[in-house]
Order: sequence, then C-alpha cells, then structure tokens
Amino acid sequence: MCSWKEKLWEGVKLYEESIGSSLMKEYMLKELKNGKRVDGRSFYEMREIEVRPGSYTKSCGEAWLSLGGTKVLVGVSADIGEPFPDTPEKGVMVSNVELLPLASPSFEPGPPDENSIELARIVDRALRSSKYVDLDKLVIVPGKLVYLLFLDMYVLDHKGNLADALTLATVIALAKSKIPKVSLSSDGTPAVMNEQISVPVSDPVMNFTFVKIGDYILLDPNLDEEIASDAMITMAIDGQGRICSIQLRKGFFRDVEIKKMYEIAREKRKELMSVLEEVLRVGQETA
Repeated sequence: MCSWKEKLWEGVKLYEESIGSSLMKEYMLKELKNGKRVDGRSFYEMREIEVRPGSYTKSCGEAWLSLGGTKVLVGVSADIGEPFPDTPEKGVMVSNVELLPLASPSFEPGPPDENSIELARIVDRALRSSKYVDLDKLVIVPGKLVYLLFLDMYVLDHKGNLADALTLATVIALAKSKIPKVSLSSDGTPAVMNEQISVPVSDPVMNFTFVKIGDYILLDPNLDEEIASDAMITMAIDGQGRICSIQLRKGFFRDVEIKKMYEIAREKRKELMSVLEEVLRVGQETA
C-alpha cells in the first residue's frame, strides 16, 4: 500500500501536470488561431516517417519505424498449433504492445496496462477488419493445425501518436515476414521444412489519428497535442479507401468533423502508399 507521503506526492504531480497542460493548451490555441501548430506543421501535415533497415530481432519479419520523435519496433514470430475453437479454419494472430519504461517517464515496468491493451486492440482491429492478413491461407490441417502469428510491438520512444506508428510498422513487418513451410507425412505428422513462404497479405491498412483542440482538428498529434486535446479518434482506412475500424479514444466529435477527417485520412493514405511501396521494394532488393 502507498504511504500518505507517496499519495501526497502523486497528488502534487497530477496538479502540476494539470497546470502544465492548461498552459500548453492556451499557448497552442494562440498558435492555431494564426494557422500553425507549435511544431510548425500545418493542421493536416504528418511528421516525417523513417523506416530504418537492418536486423534488430530474431523474428520472421520486423520493422523499425520512426514517426517524428516517436520510435517503435515490431517483430513477427511464427509457430504452429491448434486453431481457436470458434475459428477452426483460420490461422491465429495475437497482438501485444510493450510500453518500455525507457520510452517515457509515464511508462512503468510490469504487466500490460490499459494503454498497451488499447493500442494492441487498435492495431489488431485494423488488421482483422481490413483482412490484411489472409488467415484462411494459414491453415495446415482444418480444425487441427494452423500457423500462429505473434505480433510483438515495442515502443522505444513516445512522442505522440503511437497507434499510427505501430500500425504502419506492423504492416511493413508482416509484408516482409517469411515463415517456414510445413509438410505432412503419410501419418499426418507435421514437419517444418527449410523452405520459407511469405505471410499472405493484401492491400495495406493504415490508421490515422486526429485530435481536437478547441475547434481545431489536427492530424498526427505529437505528445503535447495529445495531452492538451479535448478529443482524440483513430480510424483505419483499408485498400479500398473505406473506414474499416474506428476508435473514439477521448471526448467527442460531431458528424461533420468525422466526415472531414475521413476525407483527409483517405487522401493521406494515398500519400503514404508511395512511402510504403518504396520501403518494401528496398526490402525485397536487400533480402
């Protein structure tokens, strides 16, 4: 149990954070009235995206990605096992987010908290609802044996908008993944072969996060904008330009605002596709 001194100190920190957030919001609103954000971006401008080549894990596929100052690493590992009882003819995909303490003073060691669980669900829902991974093709023996994909997402530096960064990195990692081919003997015993196959993926899905500060809508919020925001929402856009999942994470938006954000997200997806295609092309050349 926390002592009264620890509780008092926590209360002081919360009060200081509240004051700091209010002052930051006031400053942001002054800048937004002049048509610019604190970091100099336009309202619907995303931060620079970088995908660093190299090998950082022992995974089947991986991606190190930065979105501005936010840095994440995603690794895909594979195994074989039984399918879920309610989906006997589909492969299994499990998503997990690790908020490493080194990434932010607000992250603490221990089991997944509500923030990591929410982020894992946002990424997982986007992948499933868009059918980015064809789980039907990950079946080895219907009802008995399937591929199990484990998506391990690590936050290395938190400077805002983790959902979009993790989603894009996961899409890249899955597209680059190679899993062992499995054959069956005459008695049905599975054997892992040296040959590898690609994870069956389709048109990439992308998440886009918006915040509202006062009456201003901003795309790809940095950490200060997230803290100062009145509302925040993340929507996933599939390969057909449709919303396939949406998560209201804070506050509320009007219908007209949601429609506007959808149009912005659909156009931004087209821009990001050129970045994604270049990353995957370079990855294929260096493989």
